[in-house]
Amino acid sequence: MKVKPDLSFWKLWNISFGFFGVQIAYALQSANISRIFSTLGADPHSLSYFWILPPLAGIIVQPIVGAASDKTWTRFGRRIPYLFIGSLIAVLVMCLLPNAGSFGMQVSTAMIFGLVSLMFLDTSINMAMQPFKMMVGDMVNEKQKGLAYSIQSFLCNAGSLVGYLFPFFFAWAGISNTAPQGVIPDSVIYSFYIGAAILILCVIYTSAKVKEMPPAEYAEYHGITEEQEKEKTNMLKLLVKAPKAFWTVGLVQFFCWFAFMFMWTYTNGSIAANVFGAPTTQHVVNGVSKVVLDTTSLQYQEAANWVGVLFAVQAIGSVLWAICIPLFKDRRLVYSLSLVLGGIGFISTFFIHSQYMLFVSFLLIGCAWAAMLALPFTILTNALSGGHMGTYLGLFNGTICIPQIVAAALGGTILGLFTPEGSLAPEINMLVMAGVMLIIGAACVYLIKESKGETE
Repeated sequence: MKVKPDLSFWKLWNISFGFFGVQIAYALQSANISRIFSTLGADPHSLSYFWILPPLAGIIVQPIVGAASDKTWTRFGRRIPYLFIGSLIAVLVMCLLPNAGSFGMQVSTAMIFGLVSLMFLDTSINMAMQPFKMMVGDMVNEKQKGLAYSIQSFLCNAGSLVGYLFPFFFAWAGISNTAPQGVIPDSVIYSFYIGAAILILCVIYTSAKVKEMPPAEYAEYHGITEEQEKEKTNMLKLLVKAPKAFWTVGLVQFFCWFAFMFMWTYTNGSIAANVFGAPTTQHVVNGVSKVVLDTTSLQYQEAANWVGVLFAVQAIGSVLWAICIPLFKDRRLVYSLSLVLGGIGFISTFFIHSQYMLFVSFLLIGCAWAAMLALPFTILTNALSGGHMGTYLGLFNGTICIPQIVAAALGGTILGLFTPEGSLAPEINMLVMAGVMLIIGAACVYLIKESKGETE
């Protein structure tokens, strides 16, 4: 099997540049979905349920996309067609989703519209993300993979930074940050529009600059025989033959993504109540009166914008820590350390009531995020060989989707355990639990044994 040649820094950069635009879209989704559904009238105890469908769709779609792209070759490449299709769908949905409350629909209808839109948005974003990871596995040699994924992590976090700050920036520029009950503020709507435009431009750039290996060359560099090329993909068989790193890294992934699902779901309510002192109101659900935050209040919407700032601080922490990660020779040490720092960051939010002191918490959370983006895929792709790289990466996406599904399904029940009858739900407790999950994940890192090219 031929060894892939070293690539210049700018070739590595071009492979991942489109990730910048994709991550802007993902950041807008992560920071604003709970805000959107709360504005539409969702109860905090049911808020997590709105997050179930996206990862559920992802766990079905991603392996299919990975397997299909392994067997695809067009004049545009192997992975790029899927990247482009996913991006186009994401752009369309980004223009529709924030208008869920503006089409004159009833509250229930608006929520269903928003839920379906969210499912398509998350699935299409993941469909656009996967090819970037696959192209690194396809085109970059083992020596440069750490650098390639670090560049990808940097662009990912830079995109996050932009996406998180959009609503805050537009509100600062004078665009309305409040709206009537059930209507999304213009600051959020315009953020999604601009994010969609940047996404498609970045993807066009990567599509134009990156030339994937044609099938014959790809086979030479990946040790694929003619028989293997013609072999039909059996996902169950591949799972049985998966390298040990697939399962041990997957276990760590479970605790990590469980934690971050809680962050995306409950940070808005936590910051609004604990830091900005948002007023409460009575909300009747199925004949039961509950105390909830007043989402029409200026305090709530200011808190929601500040969450974007905090997530941007997290992204800055991720960028800075991503630069440090390659300096560690022991991947397990830096992986575990990163998750512990993130866990401390989450737990500290319980004790902090200053909007600016929270910067420290989210810088630490950013350390965990940087490691989650870079290290699992470096470890896994080093353990893979042969013609099923895309399929394995698609299946590995299950280690991202399953914990999100579990967290979303259990979130309302867990929050209910913390909520005294007739009181406001203490969403901050869910961030503490997120911290505990990251620390458990840090302990599980030491189950990972790195290997090289175990699969065929």
